[in-house]
Amino acid sequence: MASLTRNRKLTAESRWKRYKKHKYLFILLLPALIWYSVFQYAPLYGVQLAFKDFRVLEGINGSPWVGFKHFEVMFTSTSQFWRVFRNTVVISLYHIIFGFPAAIVLALIFNEIRGKVFKRVTQSISYLPHFLSWVILAGLFGTILSPSTGIVNYILTMLGLDTIYFLGDPDYFRFTLVTTSIWKEVGWGTIIYLAALASINPNLYEAASIDGAGRWKQTLHITLPSILPVICIMFIFQISGILDAGFDQILNLYHPAVYEVADILDTYVFRVGLSQMQYSLTTAVGLFKNVIALLLVLGTDYLIKKAGQEGLF
Repeated sequence: MASLTRNRKLTAESRWKRYKKHKYLFILLLPALIWYSVFQYAPLYGVQLAFKDFRVLEGINGSPWVGFKHFEVMFTSTSQFWRVFRNTVVISLYHIIFGFPAAIVLALIFNEIRGKVFKRVTQSISYLPHFLSWVILAGLFGTILSPSTGIVNYILTMLGLDTIYFLGDPDYFRFTLVTTSIWKEVGWGTIIYLAALASINPNLYEAASIDGAGRWKQTLHITLPSILPVICIMFIFQISGILDAGFDQILNLYHPAVYEVADILDTYVFRVGLSQMQYSLTTAVGLFKNVIALLLVLGTDYLIKKAGQEGLF
């Protein structure tokens, strides 16, 4: 017992010495820890609103507990909930099916470019849309896709086709959402994959080339297997956000004409919580969304590990 206590003391002392040795690294980490504490963990105090009948004058602590009342209302009495839940899942699946592979494909294309200057210029151009706010892009796409003055519909008219109201027709709105989102984020999404591609041993390609493998076979048998662990990690992150669906984008692009196909959980919480002041109900919706996201992350991580890849946990 005394030996175990001594070992623990020595371990604690060595750990403290290691922390002291790298104290400046921990100081650099401090702003991130403060940010997460203030903006991510401190707001968790308000989660109790989901189990209370919130009254503004009485505050969070003074409001009475009602148990799972708001969850029952959410699942049974709120007809809009299942519509916005379905929209959220459908739009997120479109993002995963079309947007997730797009960054991988673009990274592979960049990796095949041999001219250094041209490669850097094209990469920089592909990153630029990421830094534009959806407030700006909403106005830009509103002009470009306008059925009367937009250049896209002008081209369609020149080709003898009918004009399309991309942002006002429910049949085309989701397509427009996914397409514009890919255009904005695909370049930024390549950064991690390009870093993974840079870490591949060039000797593997030389050996494959000597054996007669072309660029396509090298991609299939060397490049993709080498970056597969990174792809799996990014896929887990993508699945974790399946109930997000792009709040900023949709909030700036949608309007009542397309609520039926565009209204998602986040915009529903924003609209109902602020305009109708149903803070407890919308907190319950947000808590439900986060619990589902956690289960999806854990489930996806488990399946990826079962498949023989490295997961998050």
